[in-house]
Parts: sequence; structure tokens; C-alpha cells
Amino acid sequence: AAEGMDSTALFMDMRFAKKLWASIRERASDHTQQQAVYQDLPLVLRTLRDLADATIDLVRIDSPDTHKGAVEFAAQFLPNIGKRIKLYEGEQPIFDLFSVENEIQKALQRKTDLKSGGHLIIDQTEAMTTIDVNTGGFVGSRNLEETIFKTNLEAAQSIARQLRLRNLGGIIIIDFIDMNDTEHQRRVLRALDKRLERDRAKTTISEVTSLGLVQITRKRTRESLEHTLCEPCPLCTSRGSIKTAETVCYELLREIPREARQYDTRQLLVVASPEIVDRMHKEESASVAELETLIGRAIQFRVETLYSPEQYDVVLS
Repeated sequence: AAEGMDSTALFMDMRFAKKLWASIRERASDHTQQQAVYQDLPLVLRTLRDLADATIDLVRIDSPDTHKGAVEFAAQFLPNIGKRIKLYEGEQPIFDLFSVENEIQKALQRKTDLKSGGHLIIDQTEAMTTIDVNTGGFVGSRNLEETIFKTNLEAAQSIARQLRLRNLGGIIIIDFIDMNDTEHQRRVLRALDKRLERDRAKTTISEVTSLGLVQITRKRTRESLEHTLCEPCPLCTSRGSIKTAETVCYELLREIPREARQYDTRQLLVVASPEIVDRMHKEESASVAELETLIGRAIQFRVETLYSPEQYDVVLS
């Protein structure tokens, strides 16, 4: 964890650890019964410990109790940042003041816009995370190569931030726009490497492959932002897509004859979502009539608003 860190960061970490050990020994000496003398810090204090360094100008906290605890913690372990911790007492919610909610929503989206007009497409899978760089509507003032280089350069800076913001770990594959100039490739990788120096998680970067891909490995410290704030979609079962109404209708038209062959009944009742029933009554009405003639039975449809677009039942009646 200390590899590549500068002497100031190492010294701060050592000083914090020494003070923490001293406080543990002091608490342990005051008690003879079995009880906890140390446990992991709560979120706010962990944030101060890990992120509040010389680059942070101000820490605002909107809870008086939390602010008091943070100031006391800083006075004991992080005296250099104590004066930078301020209590926010404004009427506007602090998340609204700094657009935190908007930033969280952006960090959960696949697409991340770049200032130049380009964008990133970020996809998480079990095996790896892939990041695709696209120029979008950005057109350089001189030539295509310049456009590609500027987009990739901006993307490299944005990717480093997104890795920290989304807490993406493991193998990360970046598909930069193909660059023919090796000097451009070197400058883009250099910009990416420089931005990743601020990352507390250990990262390594490979050279650009023959396919124009860059591989990053980033140490997993905890669950990603998406896995922390979201859960698998019950409609698509985490596939990221659902079948079209047309596809489901064709499946249903194949399922009905199977049910008709197995059971002797006067008619069949199909229970499905509004989209499916609506399509069956309109676009697929001729197919339904033909199917009724084929199986020799009437087919009735009933809407179930709680059903997902892929869900249906064929009921005997």
C-alpha cells in the first residue's frame, strides 16, 4: 500500500498510527474487564482520515453532532485539518447546494459526457469493466487526427476520475479511439498515469495493444458504487435489456399450441402485460385467428398490470 507514495503521505500515516496506538493503550490500561478498546471508524471519520489532506481546502458538515465528533477526532489525530472543518448552517440542503444528488445520478449512468462533445460508455461485468471512448459531436478545428487526440486526452483525465468516483476495481479495459501517431499514444497514457497518481487504490497501466486497447488493473477496496446503491433489475434479471413485445408475442404463439396439445379444454386464457395483450389484439390479430383455427379453440386475453413485459401465463378455462 505504501508503494509509490511520497514521504509526506507516509509521515502522515505513521503519525496517525502512532497516535491511534497510544490512545488504544491508554484505554486498555483503564479497564480490567473485557471490552472493546478499538473498532473501525464510522464513515465520516474514515473519510477524514483517508481523504482530508493538504489538497482539501474545506470540509463542510451539516450535522452539529457529527461536526463536533469530527473536530474532536481531528484535534487528536489530524491537527493540520481541524481548522478546515466547518459546520454548514444554511437553509438549502447541503446535497442540493453542491449538486451531490446530480453527481450520484451521473455516476450510475453508462454514458459519461466529455466537455468537448465526446463521451464514455462504461459497462461493468463480472469479469471486467470496459470503457469505450467516442468522439460524439466533437470535430477538431484542423483535422481528424487532432480531434481523436484531444478526445482521447480529455477521456484519459475523465476516466481516472470515474474510476475513483465509481470505485471500479479489477481488470479495466479502455478502448481509446485509434491513434496512428505514437507520440499521441504516449501523451494520452502519460495523462492517464498522472491522473491516477491521486488514486489511493493501487493501479497498474499497460501499453497500448495492437488493437488499440489499454488495460488497467485496480485493487478492489470495496464494492463499486453501482453495486452499493443498486440491485439487480427484476425485469431483465441483470441482462441490461428485455425482449421486445414482438419477440414475446412470437414466443406466446408457439407456447399456445403446446398447451393445447397437452390439455383438452374449450378455450385458452392468456394472461400477460398490457403491451403484449395490446399487440396481440392489433398487429398479431391475424396470427391469433389462424392459431384458433389450427387448434380448434378460442383464445382469450386478459391484462395483468403487475406482469413484466416478458411475463405471461396460459391458463386453461
